[in-house]
Amino acid sequence: MSFQFGSNCGDSSRTSTGISAIVSTDISSIGNEGSVTSYTKSPGGNMYYIPSSVGEIAIPFTHQVFESLDKGYKFYKDYGWLGGFSVQKTTEKRDDDGETILLKHYVCIREGFNDPKDDSGDKVVQRRQIASQRCGCKAKMVLKYMAGGQYFVFSFVELHNHPLASETGRQFLRVNREMNINLRNIVFDSSKVKIGCITSFSFVKELAGGYSNVGVTLRDFRNFNRDLKTFVGENDGQMLIDKFKVNQENSKSFYFAYDVDSAGHLTKMFWADPIGRRNFELYGDAVSFDATFDTNKYNMIFAPFTGVDKHDKCVTFAACLLSQESIEDYTWAFDHFVKSKGRNPVVIITDQCAAMKKFPVKLGNPLCKETDFMEKMKNRIWSSNLEIHEFEEGWETIIKEFKLEGNKWLSDMYAIRSSWIPTYFRDEPMFGLLRTTSRSESENFFFGQFHKQGDNLYEFWIRFQTTMERQRNETARLDHESKCTTPTTIFTWYIKDDTADLFKRAIFYKFQEEIIRSCLDMQIKRMSEEVDGVTHLEISDVKVKDKIFKLIYEKISFGGGSAFDSFNPSQQYPGGYSSIAFA
Repeated sequence: MSFQFGSNCGDSSRTSTGISAIVSTDISSIGNEGSVTSYTKSPGGNMYYIPSSVGEIAIPFTHQVFESLDKGYKFYKDYGWLGGFSVQKTTEKRDDDGETILLKHYVCIREGFNDPKDDSGDKVVQRRQIASQRCGCKAKMVLKYMAGGQYFVFSFVELHNHPLASETGRQFLRVNREMNINLRNIVFDSSKVKIGCITSFSFVKELAGGYSNVGVTLRDFRNFNRDLKTFVGENDGQMLIDKFKVNQENSKSFYFAYDVDSAGHLTKMFWADPIGRRNFELYGDAVSFDATFDTNKYNMIFAPFTGVDKHDKCVTFAACLLSQESIEDYTWAFDHFVKSKGRNPVVIITDQCAAMKKFPVKLGNPLCKETDFMEKMKNRIWSSNLEIHEFEEGWETIIKEFKLEGNKWLSDMYAIRSSWIPTYFRDEPMFGLLRTTSRSESENFFFGQFHKQGDNLYEFWIRFQTTMERQRNETARLDHESKCTTPTTIFTWYIKDDTADLFKRAIFYKFQEEIIRSCLDMQIKRMSEEVDGVTHLEISDVKVKDKIFKLIYEKISFGGGSAFDSFNPSQQYPGGYSSIAFA
C-alpha cells in the first residue's frame, strides 16, 4: 500500500493547498510568553481547549509528511510540550507481512477512561488514592504509510476537553520528564556512598538552578532507584558471583570462594582482591577479625579481616559474608583466608578475645557493679604487664574470693586462656597494635557509613568497593604527606633525622611520644656492665606501681655505627623501654 503526497524533503512538509518541502525545525524551542491555552464552548455547553502558545510552524496539519514514525512522534511530542499536554503511542495497524506499520495513532495522555474497580464483594480492598488523568480526551494525530517508507498526517484533532498545563506546570508533564543517562548515573553513583534520592535530587536541583530546570521530579528519581532494585531482584547472589568470576578472569590475583545450601541460596562468600593480598604480605603478622550486622537485607554477617598499616591506620586484607555465626562458618572463612594469603598470620584477634569483658551479661550486673571486683579483674587478669604465674595466681584468688568456682562459662574460658589472655602472647610481633578488637570495631564503623540494612548483595558489593577506594585513597594521601613534609619535633635529638625518614608521620609522632615518656616516667634502677654488646637493665614505671621490668639490650651495628635495640616492641615492658636505648 502506498500514497503519493508532496515532496520527499526534510522531516515534514506543509502548504495551504498541498504539501511542499519546508526546513526541518526543532519545535521544542518555539513558543511565546503569552497565554498557554485558549478555549471555546460547544453549543451544548462543553468546554474545549486549544494550545495558544504554539507557533504555527510547530502545529501538525493533515497531509504533513515525515521521514519516519519516530520523527513524526517527536514532532507531536514537542507540540504537546509547547501546548501543555503529554502524548502517548496507542493502536497501530500492520500490513500482511507483519512488519510494515500502515497506521499509527498518537493521542493525548488523557484519552479514554479508567476501568472501574469492582469492590462489591465481601472482601475490603485497600487501594492507593491516585487521581485519574483519563477523561476521554479526543485530541490525536494519526500517521499513515506512504511510498518510500514515509508517513503523512492522516488525521489531526486539535481540541482537548480538559485544561492544559500552565507555563509553570509544564515541568510536571510526563512528556517533559526523562531520566537521561546523566541523571541515572547520578542516582546510581549516589547510592554507592549511601546518598538517598532526596539528597541527590536536591543536589541536582542546585546544579540546574531550580526545580523547573531539572527535567524530572523526585518521584522519577525514586522510581528509577526502585527499578534498579527490581532489575536485580532475587538474582543478586548470582550477579555477585558472576561479577567475581569476571574479576578473577581479569586478574588472577583476585581470590573468591562461595557456598550454597540445598536450595541454591548463597550462604557463604569470601573474597580478597590483589591490593588486599599485597597488604597482607606487608602488614599481615597481626589480624583482627570481628563480625558486624545490618549491612544487607538478608542479615548475612559481614566480617572483614583487618590489620594495621604503616600509618597506624586500619587496612583491609579480605572480607566475608556468612549466613550465621557458627564454628563451621568461621572455620570455612579462616581456611579460605589462609588459602588466599599463602600463610597463617602470627596472631588473630577475634571477638572472643573481648568476650571476658562482657561481665554484665555473663556474670550478672550486681557482681560487676562492685568496684573492687572490676578493679581486681583489671589488675590481676587484663594487665599485659603480668607474668604467666602472676596471672594464674590472680585468677585463682578472684575465683575463690567471689565464689565463682561453679561458673561453667568462666571454667570454659579458663581452659582456652592461652588464646585470649594478653600475657600468653605479648611477645608476638605487632601484637601491641592489636590487643583488642577495637581495630575491627573501628573498621566496622567505617563500613557502616556506606552500608545499610536494606541493601541487596549487589548493592552491598558496590558500596564495599567505594569504601575500599576511600580507604586506599587515604593511604595514598598519607604517603604523599610523609614524603613531602618534615615532622615537627619537640626537642633536638641526634636520631631525629633517621627516624623521620624511617617512620611515616603518625608512627614518628608515636615514637617521639615514647621518647618523652621514657625521659619522664621511666627510671633505670639497675644496669649491668656490658658484656659482648649485651646489657641487662631493671626499669620502673611511675604509672605501674610495685613492678620492676627487666630489659636485655643488645647493640647491633649498622653502616653508620648506630646502635639499636634488637628486640621488637612488645607489651612485656613499659611502653618506653625501647626508647631508653636511644636516650
